[in-house]
Amino acid sequence: MPSIFTKILNGEIPSYKVVETEHCFAFLDINPLAAGHTLVIPKKEVDYIFDLDELTYMQLQLTAKKVAKAIKSVVPCNRIGVAVIGLEVPHAHIHLVPINHIGDINFAKAKIQMGEDELKNLAAKIAKAYSKLP
Repeated sequence: MPSIFTKILNGEIPSYKVVETEHCFAFLDINPLAAGHTLVIPKKEVDYIFDLDELTYMQLQLTAKKVAKAIKSVVPCNRIGVAVIGLEVPHAHIHLVPINHIGDINFAKAKIQMGEDELKNLAAKIAKAYSKLP
């Protein structure tokens, strides 16, 4: 059975897409820790990140790096925190979270609420910033 991320990738579930490459897909988390919290997934559905083949793993990391730069150029923050937990959805993914303090990337804390227009606008801004990066 396809994961929720595969359903998002296939357009069966709507998302706030940031970028799509040949190997990866990035979209805003709808239950974010911070504005700009983005998930980067491989198009290939593999449960555990370290079970990805070399090419897919490298593409995932390179896409996450570029997406992180785009987020940082749009969302005021000190850094983009990176987390790979892998327990909540059986599809490898990287969390990119704008942070100012170490506690900002605590997944036990309350999620922020963002409206649909806010999410659409933010996704568009990050996508635009991404498209301008080398």
